Amino acid sequence: MEKLFYVALAVCAFSACTSPNNSQTSSEELKDSLEDQMVSRPLETQNPDPAHNSQNAIDWMGTYEATLPCADCPGIKTVLVLREDETFEMRSEYLERDVKFEDKGTFEWKNNGSVVHLKGEDTDIKLKVGEHMLFQLDQDGNEITGDLAEHYIYKKQM
Repeated sequence: MEKLFYVALAVCAFSACTSPNNSQTSSEELKDSLEDQMVSRPLETQNPDPAHNSQNAIDWMGTYEATLPCADCPGIKTVLVLREDETFEMRSEYLERDVKFEDKGTFEWKNNGSVVHLKGEDTDIKLKVGEHMLFQLDQDGNEITGDLAEHYIYKKQM
């Protein structure tokens, strides 16, 4: 009976010695699994640090300018002022024409503080806020792409 006890003890000791390899493999598998999950999830769902978004990490207040595309004129020169109290003023002038528009309104932050949604009497647009730039978004909230994309970038005036 005593021999059986020592044999059982030896088997337990031997299996305990091989256990770290299994847990190491499990740790590596867990690490790989977590990395795969981070890569497969879209960036905006990765819980960004709320202390570092466009709303509170970028100097977004100020005056921005862009010349937007126009179907029957050389462009629409647009000046946009964003204020700290979350109001805006927009002035647009059709180049080579005597047509001007002005609008005022408010804006609210969307997408974890990375997008402003401007709402005025005639204005309803979304802009992604970047360092010294605003990128106008399409009606679905996506960045505008294609040949004219660069014309939908408002540059901050210093």
